[in-house]
Amino acid sequence: MLRILLAACLALMPVTQVSAAADVTEFTLDNGLQAVVIEDHRAPVVVHMLWYRVGAADEPPGQSGIAHFLEHLMFKATETLESGEFSRIVEANGGSDNAFTSWDYTGYFQRVAADRLGLMMQMEADRMRNLRLAEDEVATERSVILEERAQRTDSSPGALFNEQMRAALYLNHPYGIPIVGWRHEMETLDREAALAFYHRYYAPDNAILIVAGDVTPDEVRTLAEQYYGPLSASGIAPRGRPTEPPHIAERRISYEDRRVSDPYVVRNYLAPERDPGDQRQAAALTLLANILGGSGATAVLPRTLQVDEERALYASASYSGTTLDDTVFSLFNVPVPGVSLEEAEADLDRVIADFLEEGIDSEQFDRIKFQWQAGMIYTQDDAGELARMYGAALTSGLTVEDVQDWPEIIASITQEDVMRAARQIFTETPSVTGYLTAPDL
Repeated sequence: MLRILLAACLALMPVTQVSAAADVTEFTLDNGLQAVVIEDHRAPVVVHMLWYRVGAADEPPGQSGIAHFLEHLMFKATETLESGEFSRIVEANGGSDNAFTSWDYTGYFQRVAADRLGLMMQMEADRMRNLRLAEDEVATERSVILEERAQRTDSSPGALFNEQMRAALYLNHPYGIPIVGWRHEMETLDREAALAFYHRYYAPDNAILIVAGDVTPDEVRTLAEQYYGPLSASGIAPRGRPTEPPHIAERRISYEDRRVSDPYVVRNYLAPERDPGDQRQAAALTLLANILGGSGATAVLPRTLQVDEERALYASASYSGTTLDDTVFSLFNVPVPGVSLEEAEADLDRVIADFLEEGIDSEQFDRIKFQWQAGMIYTQDDAGELARMYGAALTSGLTVEDVQDWPEIIASITQEDVMRAARQIFTETPSVTGYLTAPDL
């Protein structure tokens, strides 16, 4: 019922009135720690997040997986805490905690009662600089990440296929290396490599503190200065990464695996990311992905291939621009039995060609914008999601202002902007096309 009422209100609300967050404050400590406070006083709970501007794309050559490996090791002993004690204390205080690694960032978070925020900062600041690693625990955790790769990647034909697709798309950039790492390199990761990575990147001037929930900026600043303030800056240099050469050739991948039950075709294009102060092209691509393959059967690909022609079990498009460097725009088609992958690829080509010729349906365009607007408003109800939104953006090179401008930029995108972005992606950008199938299919 609440969502129905909200939808009715949205129908009367100009799109430009939607904001990314109403009460957001930012400040920087003397040691370079950037802090963002998102106030939400509806419940006496806070989400405390510490994001580091380092991820899998920043790893030394030959050490793929070290960023994710260190994420695991950060739950081991420090000068003041025993191994595993961090999470036990969070749980004993009625909270929950976890961590995550991507290509551009590594993050740690806790969700606790608001009056436990100082304790979370105390422990997080401790492990920022005082991690102690025992050889036996490093060996044990290396086995854990190898098993994680076995379960999530090696046992999944789709995951193995996706690895090959990314490696083919990125000719020179480390986005082509899997976050979990290549197995043969993961097996060589050791204590010295983990500590070297830790000492190089884990410092206040390479971190972003995000606190969302029942707090005020003054409260967060006082606690941050108390616990994070005494840590010295490392003087870390801005990130520098290899860049992609011009893509001048189409590439194709074919991967067979007897475990595949539903073969499918994917096409990936290298696409621009959201840039600070310049997000319009990314906004157009965001809407394009929703128009072509958004949720429901009204998007172009599923409506045509799944509903009208009944030639696909699933068809979609995807794009996420929140990355530091060039990202991926993807098309998917899982054909019904009896339709070959060659035919499924031709179906994608045909539908995209028709779209470029006919343009966007105006009613669909308005509906997509409305749905996106509603999604942004629903996000305001989840302090954790807001914190993640800001953290991912800031560690990807964007600013608080960019995050707050994003809804208005989306609202300002025209059909002509989207079609211009579509023509650039589909007619000017070489792609990687991949077939995932089983032998003899």
